[in-house]
Amino acid sequence: MKLGFDSEKYLEEQSQAILERAGKFDDKLYLEFGGKLICDFHAARILPGFDPNAKIKLLQKLKDKVDIVICIYAGDIEQKKMRADFGLSYDTDTMRTIDDLRDWGLDVKAVVVTRYQNQPSVRTFMNKLSRRGIKVYTHRPIEGYPTEVETIVSSRGYGANAYIETDRPIVVVTGPGPNSGKMATCLSQVYHEFQRGIRAGYAKFETFPVWNLPLNHPVNIAYEAATADLADVNMVDPFHLEAYGETVVNYNRDVEIFPVVKRICARIMDPEQLYRSPTDMGVNRVGFAITDDEVVRQASIQEIIRRYFRYMCDYATGAADKGAIDRVKLLMDDLGVTELDRRVVAPARDAAKAAEKQPDKGSDNIYCGAALELPDGTIITGKNSPLLHAASSCILNAIKYLAKLPDDLPLISPEVIDSLGMLKKNIFKSKGISLDLAETLTALSVSVPSNPAARLAMRKLAKLCGCEMHISHLPTAGDESGLRKLGINLTSEPRFTSRNLFME
Repeated sequence: MKLGFDSEKYLEEQSQAILERAGKFDDKLYLEFGGKLICDFHAARILPGFDPNAKIKLLQKLKDKVDIVICIYAGDIEQKKMRADFGLSYDTDTMRTIDDLRDWGLDVKAVVVTRYQNQPSVRTFMNKLSRRGIKVYTHRPIEGYPTEVETIVSSRGYGANAYIETDRPIVVVTGPGPNSGKMATCLSQVYHEFQRGIRAGYAKFETFPVWNLPLNHPVNIAYEAATADLADVNMVDPFHLEAYGETVVNYNRDVEIFPVVKRICARIMDPEQLYRSPTDMGVNRVGFAITDDEVVRQASIQEIIRRYFRYMCDYATGAADKGAIDRVKLLMDDLGVTELDRRVVAPARDAAKAAEKQPDKGSDNIYCGAALELPDGTIITGKNSPLLHAASSCILNAIKYLAKLPDDLPLISPEVIDSLGMLKKNIFKSKGISLDLAETLTALSVSVPSNPAARLAMRKLAKLCGCEMHISHLPTAGDESGLRKLGINLTSEPRFTSRNLFME
């Protein structure tokens, strides 16, 4: 893959910008971290060369100056809201993030449950954390938020929130997803600091949209596609244009809330601390680290198409409404691209048609195909069979190709496949015995000691990280989990593999 982004330059410029912003206040800056703190694969996909863990490496550079606070909205815990890229609920992802930060030598100062209303499931989550030594705070809903400024900036508003004890000059406030209450937590803390005589400040660190790229740049359009379910729209920042005569890009929620945020800040801070535009609030140098504009344009277009397939699948499973699909389709039309501009789509559909020539698998099942694009541009396909899922077949074919092994050479012994099939049918009582990808990779590893070809092929699995794949049907949990762990960028058709409503 060609690179279009310099991650090292970005880390250097971004860390310096944050330190400069902190220096403008009384050495106490509350920095709202938008987007994903760890494993930002969206950024990595549209900015080839971007380190998915750039933000956490940034925190490492500033380790001695930073405390970390995680916000999570109580309603997201109660509703079991999911993070789609990992298949984890927000509460589980919060715990995973704490573990990951510890692995990087960073501790979380506290977790704040926002808009808490005594929900039993939320109390369970809080108990899990507190009994493992994590400091947990709760912030209740504020009546009239965000428009009733007099109430918000008073003892009945921010003053009623618990003050979060921190030690270091920069407090990073992050969360598992949008609407976690990050901004409200930051401003609440700034209010409390001023009550203590500390002239603290607030800033935002959002990667997207990129303020110094054109409004219709594919990188910014890809952000709209990624947030189509939230109906986010990029726009020229009118406040920045009026204040400075400069055209910069922001998004509708920041622009719409800015007058309220400005009024809130005006009641807390000194006049010289106030921002003149929502873009002023941001601290973002990502646009200055793009090294090849054409590379990131093409990568962003591919991400938009991926999002289109994601929303179609979410709609089929009841997880999204049709509006998100329509919004991304309009973005694709404006760019003049279709789903077939994703190279693996047509071969996967062709592989599904080829599967129809196999012996009948039963009226309840459909024929499935998969296609994978390797780093050299080669397209490898696979189809389902009574023994293997299409994704399993495709991955085995890919690693055989990379290992320069014959197509007809078996990597997994028939005895291992039969044994797994018997386990699924007779012990687990599964209706289907065909192996999903997670099961197939397990079977492959079991075959390694007795099969040199399996050992050689298995060494090639790491080369699949970052490859593009499309399958002609909704993936099973085992297929999706296996592909995610391999680091493959997956899209699929919104088709079910069976008429059954309950899928094992």
